[in-house]
Amino acid sequence: MADPANTKLGRMLLDEITPAVMVLRTPLVEESCRKNGLSLIEMLTPYCNFNNIDVPVRTADQPYRLRRFKLRLFYASEIRQPNIEAAKERLKQVITHAGDRDISKLSSDPPDIQSLIATSEQEFVPSWFQDFNKELVDAVSFSEHEAFDHPVACLVAVSSKDKDPIDKFVDLFNANQLPSLLNDGAMDPKILKYFLLIHDNQDGLVEKATGILSEMRNAFGANDCRLLCINSSADGAEEHQESPWASYKNGTSNNNQFGCFLNVDDIEELRNTMHDLSSKHIIPHMELKIRVLNQQVSATRKGFRNQIKNLWWRKGKEDTLENPDGSTYTFSSTESQIRVLGDYAFMLRDYELALSNYRLISTDYKLDKAWKYYAGVQEMMGLAYFMLDQSRKDSEYCMENAFTTYLKMGSSGGWNATRCGIWWAEMLKARDQFKDAAGVYCRISGEEPLHSAVMLEQASYCFLFSTPTMLRKYGFHIVLSGDLYMKCDQVKHAIRTYRSALSVFKGTTWNHISDHVHFHIGKWYAFLGMSDEGIKHLLEVLACGHQSKATQELFLREFFRIIEETGKTFEVMRLQLPVINFPLMKVVFEDHRTYASPTAASAKESLWQSLEEDIIPSHSVMKTNWLESQPKILPKKYKESNVCVAGEAIKVDISLKNPLQIPISISNVSLICKHSAEYDDTESDANGHLIDYQNNKELRTAVSVSGDFSLETSLFTLSEVDISMRGGETILVQLTVTPKIEGSLKIIGVRWKLSGSVVGVCNFHSDIVRKKVAKGKRKLKQSVKDNLQFLVIKSLPRLEGVIHDLPTTVCAGDLRRLTLELRNPSKISVKNLKMRISHPRFLNVAAQEVKNSEFPSCLEKQASSSQSCSQVDDAKATNSVFVFPETVASSWEAPLRWPLWFRAAASGSISLYITIYYEMEDGSSVITYRTLRMHYNLEVLPSLEVSFQTSRSPSRLQQFLVRMDVINKTASQSFQVHQLSCVGDQWELALLQPIDSVMPLKFLMAGQALSYFFKLKNHRTRGSTEDDISSLATSGRADVSLLDSDSTGLFDASIPPLNLFHHQERVHQERHKQGHGSTVDFILISKSWSDSSAGLPRTTEVLSHHTCHCRIASNSPIWWLMDGPRSVSHDFAAAAFCEINLSMTIYNNSEDAVSVRISTFDSTPSVNPGASGSGDEVGWHHTSNPSEAKVTSPDVTGTRIGKALPTESVSPFIWSGSSSTRVNLEPLTSVEVPLQISVFSPGTFDLSNYSLHWNLVPPSGNEGGRENDSRVSSGTCKGHSYHVTVLQKE
Repeated sequence: MADPANTKLGRMLLDEITPAVMVLRTPLVEESCRKNGLSLIEMLTPYCNFNNIDVPVRTADQPYRLRRFKLRLFYASEIRQPNIEAAKERLKQVITHAGDRDISKLSSDPPDIQSLIATSEQEFVPSWFQDFNKELVDAVSFSEHEAFDHPVACLVAVSSKDKDPIDKFVDLFNANQLPSLLNDGAMDPKILKYFLLIHDNQDGLVEKATGILSEMRNAFGANDCRLLCINSSADGAEEHQESPWASYKNGTSNNNQFGCFLNVDDIEELRNTMHDLSSKHIIPHMELKIRVLNQQVSATRKGFRNQIKNLWWRKGKEDTLENPDGSTYTFSSTESQIRVLGDYAFMLRDYELALSNYRLISTDYKLDKAWKYYAGVQEMMGLAYFMLDQSRKDSEYCMENAFTTYLKMGSSGGWNATRCGIWWAEMLKARDQFKDAAGVYCRISGEEPLHSAVMLEQASYCFLFSTPTMLRKYGFHIVLSGDLYMKCDQVKHAIRTYRSALSVFKGTTWNHISDHVHFHIGKWYAFLGMSDEGIKHLLEVLACGHQSKATQELFLREFFRIIEETGKTFEVMRLQLPVINFPLMKVVFEDHRTYASPTAASAKESLWQSLEEDIIPSHSVMKTNWLESQPKILPKKYKESNVCVAGEAIKVDISLKNPLQIPISISNVSLICKHSAEYDDTESDANGHLIDYQNNKELRTAVSVSGDFSLETSLFTLSEVDISMRGGETILVQLTVTPKIEGSLKIIGVRWKLSGSVVGVCNFHSDIVRKKVAKGKRKLKQSVKDNLQFLVIKSLPRLEGVIHDLPTTVCAGDLRRLTLELRNPSKISVKNLKMRISHPRFLNVAAQEVKNSEFPSCLEKQASSSQSCSQVDDAKATNSVFVFPETVASSWEAPLRWPLWFRAAASGSISLYITIYYEMEDGSSVITYRTLRMHYNLEVLPSLEVSFQTSRSPSRLQQFLVRMDVINKTASQSFQVHQLSCVGDQWELALLQPIDSVMPLKFLMAGQALSYFFKLKNHRTRGSTEDDISSLATSGRADVSLLDSDSTGLFDASIPPLNLFHHQERVHQERHKQGHGSTVDFILISKSWSDSSAGLPRTTEVLSHHTCHCRIASNSPIWWLMDGPRSVSHDFAAAAFCEINLSMTIYNNSEDAVSVRISTFDSTPSVNPGASGSGDEVGWHHTSNPSEAKVTSPDVTGTRIGKALPTESVSPFIWSGSSSTRVNLEPLTSVEVPLQISVFSPGTFDLSNYSLHWNLVPPSGNEGGRENDSRVSSGTCKGHSYHVTVLQKE
């Protein structure tokens, strides 16, 4: 810690605990002084403070020099305990005066929190706190239990004009005129007297005064008398460059009138007089008295004998009643003498001597239960410890002891406790113990609200300057302080403290207290007549969605009340009702891209770009920005602008939310725009609070400050919306501006009127506006100010498109014919129309002649139709770009209508995107082509779930059994299953059971499931092309009616749209090719009928379900059948064995050549027929050892390997032909292999003990081509069961 004397508390003690001088004067003396606008004490006070008096002092053994010294002058009438009510009034005046003085600061912005932390205490804490604390200390002056306020001397002043001046000196010190404390015995009346003769030079020559001075010296002594001449200026026009009285007369506005009759000589005389009084009289007098009292105390109280005697004498007083005030102590008592000794030593800076005497007397007061005296001594001990810079613990203990003792005394010690607390807090602050000091200030705040407000404010600053900074406590206590200020009608101080708290709550989640602060600041500003500032703060609490409904109504009502009282219409820049959700804000405009619906405009730009990639001109021909294609026509600064067309609206979607629980009314919502013939680079002011457009002429044509503005101008047209918002409601408002002529258009912001009282204005910042349209694929390099800047070009043709009869909800598989209608409102024709559809699986372009045919009868087979397959062009179907014929053009005279095929291919939410490209006949415009973007959302519901299972026929080559399962997944709709078709002429399909036995009711009801069984035959031969495989059959063999046996009324699956949509399904359902053999595609066609409503006829709905790539072959590429006799008779008595000739037909079902090796092995007798079902039985023979029967287990290749048999076993038959035969088969060919067995005994035999090992033969020159083929290239197949019965021939 620094030198205690240089701390704030040290300076306070050097000012407050100094010798007091009682002043007695005659009225003529006061009259002479008043010529200068000053009283006698006011004239002398500036010269009572000595910063370098340099007087030697010896209060004890060691002498020292006194550098700083001060006198306090009081009139005799002032030497009394102050009136409490008067003291309170003075304190109130100090606070009120400080508030009036700082009123100009109320309009400035409060500092941010970082500035607060970085600010020093001296810079931040209000300066008037020092005056307030001084008044609090003075409120307990001249107490009987303290001696530093007792006068050490009396200055008696008489005018030279007084009659009988000598007698006047005597009369002034009459006992009747002395303070009551001197007459009552609390103070020693025998004090030092200093006689001062005041001579007014304007009243005559100084000779008379000199004669009176001689008489005074003869009567009172030569050393105690002095002549003081004043008012030497003849004209009273003396001006003092630095008035010494200015700091003592703060309440007077004109400081130049002070000392107007005092010249330089007079001022020097005043200084010398007070210096002489201090150095030659008061200081020596106090020094002498200290030595005398010290000797007396040493003789009576110091030493072991005196201490025992004192304790023995006081022992009898323990049973007496408490005497808190201690009024029994007179100035002559030993206790009072010791207290005077301590206070005199303290005032002469001998803190060691003062502390020793305070310790000595402290015990006496405690034993006497004189608590006020005891507390006063403890207080002085703490201050002495502080000034000595010793024992912080002892000093704080003494201050704590004094403070609590004062508080225990109740109201009689309350003001003393306040003074003690102030000194104690300053002591802690001097030691950087700000947190502890804040606790002391909080303890000081008592029942008096105004005093408590000041103390809580000082406590808050201590929390701010503590280490670490305690911001929350700072904010909390300064708000409490402001609340108490307001209760005491100190509105300006309440505003000041609340504004200081704003920096703490800014940016935090403490919304409720932040709203409390802003709301009350706004009210108080309005009370002071500062409505603008009040509105500014009330704006902060309007969007208080976290508050209760009653609180929201209160805030809004107060806001409108203040607005109404002003009688003005404000345009508020930060009006938060309603709240604008900037991330949801979108700007939609049309340049070469036009939109048929709002949903099309909301789709992602990247999606449209990918869809239009193949139909718009290449980037090598056209620039990425339209303006770049005209470098010679347009200046360079236009290239970063958006482009719009005159007569076409720019739409701004703004999301408005009512954050309150109460409804609000919003009217006149419109955009703020600026249009000029030339491009404007200026940027609107977005930082103002109450905006003013008076300096912008063009802007003022659409917007006026009064709020009455025109929506219709010669330059553009604005839309206007009125809405009523319920509590918590969010509304998306679309505002439009339609430029009328070419030029530059800038969207500045949006404006609205709240409840018909306040105009809200929001300026758009481009960093918070999400633009809807991206500029091609290049990275945007637009500056912030250009995002809402538009270049308006001349009017262009704009196509309007719609698809009629497109349902929003439809069942899966639904097949319909729709109509696309295009209109051109402009008189300028367009050409080169192209169209691309995002999902050709759902939507396809039909032929123009289809629009005149009847649907669905146009899909039925015609008797005269050719029996050839209709092949779909893969390249054409995949491209999905439809070019309208050159003869077709869209003009303003008649709309263009074109048929479309629609099929709900899959269930779920589907988004269809269609883009139509067209060029203008008039090529003089900056934009030479445009696109019409169309978007439709539809919900596809499940209808029929169709699944197929195929298996090979066990008795026929290239024949399969097909099972079709159909489930109605709807909740209430019924369907009529019409027909099943296979794709390709190589297939022949037939039902295995009568149709009436499968579905007698002809309808598949909701939730019902049915199974159909079919026979499928493959007519594919070698030489068939891939086109034949993927073609849709027209022969009729692949179409089966599921209604009746009549084949009439079937739909032709080989014509559009069935063939088009089937191609899309094949592409969509394409699977990775696995296994060998072919796949088959099925088309299930069903019907449904829509309910008739509003007198409309019932319509037929056609549904098609496509199942593609159904596998009809296993992992093996070969099929085979064993052929031969099933029963043979042989006489085993005549011949030991019977030879049976068999044949095996092998068919290669793959598209590769196959090498097949047939391996046979002789079988052993099997277990009896009832013993096992393993499938290895070979004849019906009894075996004596069943444990040795062959046990089979499949291996990974499908063969069966049996357990080795004993050598003595006898086989009932053997393969008598070759045990291994190899054949090669070309793709889709068959071969017949002869086989033979020899049977040695009658019985029934299973000829399955053979296997076929196959290998794919790569084409010549392509041996390494199978590295990437995922199919198995080789394998082994076990033999099929084939039973032969051999009977004994009779």
